[in-house]
Amino acid sequence: MTSEAFRLEGRAALVTGATSGIGAACARLLAARGARVMLSGRSRERGEEVAAEIRAAGGDADFSVGDLREAGCCDRIVEDALARFGALDVLVNNAGISLAASVPETTDAQWEETLDTNLGAVFRLSRAALRPMRARGRGVIVNVASDWGLVGGERAAAYCASKGGMVLLTRAMALDHAREGIRINAVCPTDTDTPMMERDFRQRGVSAEQGGRESAAAIPLGRMATAHEVAEAVCFLASDAASFLTGVALPIDGGTTAG
Repeated sequence: MTSEAFRLEGRAALVTGATSGIGAACARLLAARGARVMLSGRSRERGEEVAAEIRAAGGDADFSVGDLREAGCCDRIVEDALARFGALDVLVNNAGISLAASVPETTDAQWEETLDTNLGAVFRLSRAALRPMRARGRGVIVNVASDWGLVGGERAAAYCASKGGMVLLTRAMALDHAREGIRINAVCPTDTDTPMMERDFRQRGVSAEQGGRESAAAIPLGRMATAHEVAEAVCFLASDAASFLTGVALPIDGGTTAG
């Protein structure tokens, strides 16, 4: 396979949750591979910083601020990408939140926020993106799920439910739209060295250092993933190198789900 198959020249991509961590890494790498990238997130300051960084490196990037739980936000962000680039070739559904809580510890409000952010927004964004993709007869959606969408985890009931739902939504959409030239896949990262992971450690009452050590010890490869490693998998699935892959939930987990 030639290296050109991994390139994304001229394609227009939208990345949610792109102000830090995995989302920012995806936006940077997509741009480095030649894509024009619309970033989205709740922090205008951080989003504009990442977009400016991409432009300074020679890429084409813009930012659309918004909270994906707000009415109409998902449709508006897709429209912003279409207005900026004239097309939408790749959607990366990355925005998400974590909650360290068992079912008895989870309030109704926390359940609804986690499910709506991690799963409801993916549904609404995909629905909005599928309209222009279906009209053109091509497109790619990559959903950032979790290895805890494939197996359960302790004190993560709402999070596991949301990510497991994302995996099956991915597979259902892949079947619905394969014959329309649209590929839909998911990546399922394990613990990844990001600000979100540090917040999860704090929720669990441990320091980032202790949490990092414990996570690394539980992963067969002996360390957490990096955001760049997850972004590499996302960009692979977005590229022509993955042209015969759809409905896949790809573990990026250092061997965690192998046993």
